[in-house]
Amino acid sequence: MDKQTKDERFEVYTKVVRAGKRTYYFDVKKTRNNDYYLTITESKRVSDNPDSANAFEKHKIFLYKEDFEKFDAGLKDVIDCIKTIKTTGHIPQSEFKSDFDQVDFDSI
Repeated sequence: MDKQTKDERFEVYTKVVRAGKRTYYFDVKKTRNNDYYLTITESKRVSDNPDSANAFEKHKIFLYKEDFEKFDAGLKDVIDCIKTIKTTGHIPQSEFKSDFDQVDFDSI
């Protein structure tokens, strides 16, 4: 299989969002079994020297179709929370506490 056919099969759609020193890539990809998933990549400029090999730092999230609805609902909820705080100055109560509340991420 030539590279162009392989790329067409796995790379379905890309949306690029530029935001200051950060660029976000939303890539829709297809598996060999014709399932779709999303990768979200944050690319952040960490050096003002464009010739530097370490000029960008990247972070990537893989989001699979079975998680789309929960991810979408959670994202909308936290965006609405931020809008409420900005508008009213009031922080809404969280409806859900997870086990992650007890995790010390610095120790991981």
